Amino acid sequence: MAAFHNIVGFLFLTSIGLGALFLIALDYVAGSVWSVPMRRVNEFLAALVPFTALLALPVLFFLPEVFSWAKAESAVLDPVVESKRLYLNVNFFIIRFVVLFIIWTVFYYVMTGNSVKQDLTKDQKHTRWNIRLGAAFMPVFAFGITAIAIDWSMSLEPHWYSTIYGVYYFSGTVIAALAAATYIIIQLHEHGYLQNLRSDHFYSLGTLLFVFVNFWAYIAFSQFLLIWYANIPEETVWFIMRWKNGWQAVSILLLLVQFWVPYFMLLSQESKMNLKRLKFMSIWLLLAHLLDLYWLVMPTYNSGVPLSWTMIGVPSLSVGLTILVLAWNMKRKNIMPIGDPRLKRGLEFHL
Repeated sequence: MAAFHNIVGFLFLTSIGLGALFLIALDYVAGSVWSVPMRRVNEFLAALVPFTALLALPVLFFLPEVFSWAKAESAVLDPVVESKRLYLNVNFFIIRFVVLFIIWTVFYYVMTGNSVKQDLTKDQKHTRWNIRLGAAFMPVFAFGITAIAIDWSMSLEPHWYSTIYGVYYFSGTVIAALAAATYIIIQLHEHGYLQNLRSDHFYSLGTLLFVFVNFWAYIAFSQFLLIWYANIPEETVWFIMRWKNGWQAVSILLLLVQFWVPYFMLLSQESKMNLKRLKFMSIWLLLAHLLDLYWLVMPTYNSGVPLSWTMIGVPSLSVGLTILVLAWNMKRKNIMPIGDPRLKRGLEFHL
């Protein structure tokens, strides 16, 4: 059971770290100005990327106990698994994992390194370099996050597949990264570190959260609709497992906490500028994403809803590691990218 909790924790922290790196790249590629004063927070969160792999390492030593396709006899006994053996094999699984995290870590160090150097040099060439790196990162991110979703979640049930699964995990990833960044930005603002931010900045953050909550619901419904309409036993069994033995309540709860509640809580213009509500909804959405990952992974381990003290370990470890990474980076770096020539325009941003 601990291995399955490790997978949940790994996917959760990867969402925050890799999602933050995606937001950094997106800001550069899109030429965003309003987010420049807050970009360093995403740079701090992206520092989680090298550490998230540590959560997955213990699972690599017990692959046959966790993934049924990793057992030596599975290909002989199961023709479906055999047909996927070119992709689902232990060696290629480990190679994908190692290569992806090396690439992501390199992108993290180079992009954030350019940003920090710019604090000293004030040279715009670092911005131009990061725009190119951000553009190069996008296809790597798209392939990598899909591979992580397939390898560490979908392949837990190797007979089942969904062509939209990578996008589903992506939507949750962006929500988690945005929620974590929003909460930290507001905390820093309230404690005088990002005091020059305007209500328009917070409205934009709230709008992004609202947009991706709706995007998650759209993708989740699309995945369900395609499988329900096709009505193929190999596909419908996945949802059936999550609609019995106590998982029905979790499925309904997930729909409420991941969509309906945040939808109405962030619907109005005022709610997107209410800092207390934004902080509350940021924590809410992080917990909702954690529940989502639990709902994706744990039914494979237990047909009933497994309740254990180890459930506390995932959020506790995530919070602890995030605080350590933030504290370490905040001591060594400026909280704002003071060398970015777009910073002044970013601070003066208004809708």
